[in-house]
Amino acid sequence: MKLSVIVPCYNVSTYVGKCLDSIIDNNIDDMEIIAINDGSTDNTLSILKTYKKKYPKLIKIIDEENSGLSMARNAGLKVAKGEYISFIDSDDYIEKDMYKTMLKKANHSFDIVICGVNMVYPSYTKKISSGLNGDILNMESAKTIMNNWFTAIWNKIFKKEILNNIEFKKGIWYEDVEFLYRLLPKITTVGVVDGYYYNYIQRMDSITYTYNHKLYDLIDNFDGILEYYQKNNLYHNYKDELEYGYVRYLYGTFIKRLAKMKNKKEFKKGYKIVKQKVKTHFPKYQKNKYLTGKKGLYLKYFNYPLAMLIYYTQKNKMN
Repeated sequence: MKLSVIVPCYNVSTYVGKCLDSIIDNNIDDMEIIAINDGSTDNTLSILKTYKKKYPKLIKIIDEENSGLSMARNAGLKVAKGEYISFIDSDDYIEKDMYKTMLKKANHSFDIVICGVNMVYPSYTKKISSGLNGDILNMESAKTIMNNWFTAIWNKIFKKEILNNIEFKKGIWYEDVEFLYRLLPKITTVGVVDGYYYNYIQRMDSITYTYNHKLYDLIDNFDGILEYYQKNNLYHNYKDELEYGYVRYLYGTFIKRLAKMKNKKEFKKGYKIVKQKVKTHFPKYQKNKYLTGKKGLYLKYFNYPLAMLIYYTQKNKMN
């Protein structure tokens, strides 16, 4: 089988039909769709069964008690038979040529193939590139991809063999980042296709715009990533990339997400935590070779006044 598409589903009765239709419309002969009902309490399972009845050879349903997105994806991975694996969030949808284009590229034996993303907001759409300017053809070049590409799993297809012994961590936010960093040492080649094929729906009730203490999972995840690389004797070889990623996500992504929560007291607390974390793990990070350009200047000179500027400029933005 060429492709397995893993679709975790939890209370998405409003969206899952459009998602499944978009996958089916790709018209890939040698494909399976694995839909995991993660203990939905709405009409999601009934909708999945309707699609299963209509496409009995194409769609598989795994019906489980609610255990979260990561475990639902892991359940799909356990039964997937495809040479390549794709993950689609059930409230998103894809363009009809996505898999045809990406599988054609994958025939050149890439470990991963990546495409651009449409960020679909209520009143407009924003195109986000894959972040890579061209194909990655060796492991040394692959070391840098986490610094550049769009860090999500759903705009990519993965060769199944590189996913062996890699699973999603249970019960965390930003599980994509954690997963991809642990996968990084296994990646040698990445194929890039032109075009924006994945439609990522932006909703105000998503985790990006709703405060929850689990935002701090982003910090815990990176501490765990450092431990993983040290435990597996990978740290020395990837030290520059880990250092840059750690600072980028704590001073960049975490601070920006925390600003959107519109809680100044919590924001100030988070600022102090990330400053101490970076000081503990990477006290000389300013010398990192990847700290170039405008983003590098922001990270290199990140301080309290700059953090508060981010707070006031980002707290009401939806992006």
